[in-house]
Amino acid sequence: MKEVQEKGRQELPYERFLRFGPENLTEAELLAIIIRTGTREKSALQLAEQVLHLARYPREGLLGLYNVTLDELRSVKGIGQVKAVKLKCLAELSKRMSAATASEGISFHSSGQVACYFMEMLRHLTTECVILVCLDAKGQMIAEKRLSEGSVRMALISPREVFLEALECRAVNILLVHNHPSGDPTPSRADTDLTEILRELGEKMDIPLLDHIVIGDNRYFSFKESSWLRSLPAET
Repeated sequence: MKEVQEKGRQELPYERFLRFGPENLTEAELLAIIIRTGTREKSALQLAEQVLHLARYPREGLLGLYNVTLDELRSVKGIGQVKAVKLKCLAELSKRMSAATASEGISFHSSGQVACYFMEMLRHLTTECVILVCLDAKGQMIAEKRLSEGSVRMALISPREVFLEALECRAVNILLVHNHPSGDPTPSRADTDLTEILRELGEKMDIPLLDHIVIGDNRYFSFKESSWLRSLPAET
């Protein structure tokens, strides 16, 4: 009888971690280890599955936790304030670890590497964030300045503000990076117009704009890679 009970007993996520390692666990199992305890009605694994269901398109699963609010997490019976905060910290740590890994040995002259560096920082945001990257003569980052956050139009960015920040940092070159909350990095007319203005002013002020990169959801658009696109098809 005892053998039957043991066979029917489901192995817990923590035990599976010790036996097989984290790489062999599902997202729900990994999350269940963080949640640790369940309720009388539901196990930690069932709570984890319920939490994952809160994530909405287009970012489902663990990645979607970044956009799930504390109130939404607390709406799950068994997820109180402490567990909800832990889950939000987990999402933030994941984002920062990805950014830290991407920054190692980064070349700011490589559009792909720059996009990788900013991807986790920006792709989860639900509003636009515009970042100015100031570089020294060796191509190393001096400063990372947020010019705008929460706006939805690149047209609101002032070229004057960009170069005042660049001069204050004694930048030799600059990069502009911003996200599209829709997940589609295709540049808008405003993106293109601003890029052309900054490029021309940068040449005159001897602070060249090396690139303008638009971050989408695991995708990016680089004006430099696109030969400094000067026009877009008429919007329909």
